[in-house]
Amino acid sequence: MPFRSLIFFLTFIIGSAITKKELSEISNWWSIAASIVNILMVLFLIFAVKKNESNFGQLINYQKGNTKVKEVILITLLIIFVGMAGMYLAGFICYGVIPYSPPAMVAPVPAVLAIANFLILPVSTAFAEEGVYLGCGVNQIKNKYAAIFIPAFFFALQHSFIPTLFDGKYILYRFLSFLPLTIVLCWNFYKKRNPLPIMIGHAILDVATTSMILATSLIPGLYETMLSLK
Repeated sequence: MPFRSLIFFLTFIIGSAITKKELSEISNWWSIAASIVNILMVLFLIFAVKKNESNFGQLINYQKGNTKVKEVILITLLIIFVGMAGMYLAGFICYGVIPYSPPAMVAPVPAVLAIANFLILPVSTAFAEEGVYLGCGVNQIKNKYAAIFIPAFFFALQHSFIPTLFDGKYILYRFLSFLPLTIVLCWNFYKKRNPLPIMIGHAILDVATTSMILATSLIPGLYETMLSLK
C-alpha cells in the first residue's frame, strides 16, 4: 500500500528531472501518469496472485451474481456525496474556500491523450486501487479496525502525490479531501465483501474528472475562462 504513494512521488520527481521543468509545470499530466501507473499496478497484481495460484477475482473477493442494481446505485450516490463533501470540507479547512479545486486537476493535455484517458483512467483506477487497498489491504488484515483504517489511510495518502507538489497545504488538502471517502469505502467492503458496487461508483466519480479534462483539452480557451472565474 505505501508503494503506490511512493511510485507516484518518484514518477513526478523523475519526470521533472527528465523534462527539466518544475513540478508545477508538469502537474497537468497527473491523469496520464495515473493511468500508466494503474495499468502497471494491475499487471503486477495479476502476476503476484497467479504466482500464489490464485486470481484477481479472488484477491478482491469478487463473486459473480452477488450484486444488485439497487446496491450499485446506492453506493454510487454515497461515493459522490462523500467524495464531494470531503473535497469541500478540506478546501474550507486548508484554504477557507468552498468549493476549492486545484486548477491542475482539470488542466488540459494533448487532445488524443485526453480522449484515451477518458476511457482508460476510470476503469484502470477502479481495478488498481480496489485491488491494492481492498484486496491487499482490507481483505488481508485480520483486526477489524486495522483492516479499515490502515488501508483507508494509504488510500487517501496516495492522492497527496497525484500530482506531486512541494506544498504542505496542498498535500494536506488532498489527503483530507479523500480520507472520509476512503474510510467509507474500506468500511463498506469490510462489511459487505463485495467490490463491484465500489468499483462502479469509483469509476463513475472518475468519469466526472476525466470529462472536465477532456473538455478543457478539446475546447480552446475553456481552461483560461475557468481560471478567470476563480
